[in-house]
Amino acid sequence: MRLILIALALLLAAAWALHAQQTNAPKAEPTNAAEAATQQAALAKAAADRKLEEDYQAWVAKLPADQQAWEKVLGECLGSFYLPIHKREKVAGKSNAWDFVVDDPKLPRVLLIGDSVSRGYTLDVRKALAGRANVHRAPENCGPTANGLKKIDIWLGDGKWDLIHFNFGIHDRATPIADYTKRLTQLIERMKATGAKLMWASTTPIPDDAKTGQTAASIVERNAAAAELMKAQGVAIDDLFATITPRLAELQNPGDVHFGGPGYRFLGEAVAKAIEADLAPTGQPAR
Repeated sequence: MRLILIALALLLAAAWALHAQQTNAPKAEPTNAAEAATQQAALAKAAADRKLEEDYQAWVAKLPADQQAWEKVLGECLGSFYLPIHKREKVAGKSNAWDFVVDDPKLPRVLLIGDSVSRGYTLDVRKALAGRANVHRAPENCGPTANGLKKIDIWLGDGKWDLIHFNFGIHDRATPIADYTKRLTQLIERMKATGAKLMWASTTPIPDDAKTGQTAASIVERNAAAAELMKAQGVAIDDLFATITPRLAELQNPGDVHFGGPGYRFLGEAVAKAIEADLAPTGQPAR
């Protein structure tokens, strides 16, 4: 038995030594120009990523505690696509949809919930409502209703909202209508519990795409189902689909669900107008 234990120990030691040797071994030399370029690009990207993280953390360290807490939430929610973009913009001193909002206590608080189209018009809504409302945004690309049910408590946070402007649609284009309306109902019930006014934004049009099976009709169908639900629930509707459709060819990116700067400005101004019309007539917080 003792000999067996000794043999096992020797085998383990040999395996560990081999692992250490392989781990510390230099990377294989490139065998051609293409491999060399690939290695150089990977090294450059890794170095850039490290520098970005260092600069971002240095920026965060200078923030007040509440803003550091917000950045932590963003770090947990934005994901691998939007988080690096956010970090680069913050390091460069640029504003974006996920800026920390310092509230004016005299103004109503508004929360925008929605996908990348909503993200695209957030800054324009803020600009249009400057001095009239504190405009916040959920800390991610909110995606489909299924994600909404998982994350809604995080998005709502601890603050009180006067109005919540929300949309789910593009990411639900393949969700069965029955499931879509059921989840929307649950989300509405949760948001109503905050005491805020609710405003549904109809989903903006999408193009047909034979390669992916995406259809423009899927949004028309879900907007119709959502409109019926909102009427039953007493939720106001901001009909962005109808608002943007006459100018779709001009403002939407070709073959894409997204918009360029002029399109987002147009949508942002429309959203701001709908929100302002539905807030307390005095322009003061509703509660």
